[in-house]
Amino acid sequence: MRTVMTGRAWVAYGQIYVESAENYADLGECFAGQRNGLCGAAVAGKLFLITGLHTGKVGFTVEVHERMPSVEYSAEDVVEAAYRPIGDAALVTWGGDGGSWPLELEPGVDYRVRYSAWNMDAGHQAGPPMDGEPLVDRYLLQFWPARPAPDRVVKETSKQAAYWHKFAREQPTPAQFAEMKLEKARQAEEQRRAERAAAWGGAMPSERMERAPFCRELAALDRALVDALEQTDPQTLRAIARWAARRACEEAGYGGDERISGVLDRMDRGAGWLETLNGPPPQIQPGAAAVPIVHQLVARVHGWFDHRAPFENAETVVTATFNEDPFHAAVGTVWLSTGPFADKSRLPGELREVFLSSSAS
Repeated sequence: MRTVMTGRAWVAYGQIYVESAENYADLGECFAGQRNGLCGAAVAGKLFLITGLHTGKVGFTVEVHERMPSVEYSAEDVVEAAYRPIGDAALVTWGGDGGSWPLELEPGVDYRVRYSAWNMDAGHQAGPPMDGEPLVDRYLLQFWPARPAPDRVVKETSKQAAYWHKFAREQPTPAQFAEMKLEKARQAEEQRRAERAAAWGGAMPSERMERAPFCRELAALDRALVDALEQTDPQTLRAIARWAARRACEEAGYGGDERISGVLDRMDRGAGWLETLNGPPPQIQPGAAAVPIVHQLVARVHGWFDHRAPFENAETVVTATFNEDPFHAAVGTVWLSTGPFADKSRLPGELREVFLSSSAS
């Protein structure tokens, strides 16, 4: 016989555990299908141990035997169950903050475990023992190799044990618990999908939509428009993006800004991104040395902001039109271009009339 732990152990909520894997399971699941309610062994690799004291320190001893030990009949309550560690087993406290003790059990070996308790009722009535005060309730946990067998109540004396035995016998079977967990997971997945669909305007997005910048935002505003854009040819998508950028600048009142007008005109003519924003490169006179052109790129928060300088807003929507994917360009530019509209639905409505009315009819 080896005593692998003895002394004071911290308990909280009347619980302490043996764990050999990170397999969280709640109280009811650990006692599913059992007769005893003090040593829950229904979840693989885990023991859920009940104490009388709610919070504080109890006396605790853990022994490992080569063969079945004699029952400690001085104990008021004794139960047994089958246990197989699936990793390195340890006695652990609630939350892990009160200590952990390795139990030196062999993973994969079948053990019988006996849990004996003294003074559970008194412990239940007591407050946490102060330093120097004697402990009220104490517990003995014993392991020995044995073939799996059903759990059993060896001795029952305390009201606390009777209460927890009744609790255990009212729990669903392990198979029922497994079915309940599957149903709970199914409902959680349905809820997740419903919430995700709602965020995308009422339907789940395609992979193409998920990759497109600002697509979720535009879908939340007008999902039908996003669906229509996904079916639109690349040339029309490019035209939609350029049109949206120009409409944003018009709505914002930038029409009288010559610099912005030049940017929009070069965009419509099909100039490259740098030339669109900066104008054509200067002409080099015959025989003159080439002067390198330095373009300064400024990182900005991507969006339309009323407090921002007009050219910076125009630069934002125009840059979006140059996304290499036409669908991304159209979706991103349309969403950004709703920025200056008090009623953001106006721009999608105008877009339909200009580009999609014939295909929609």
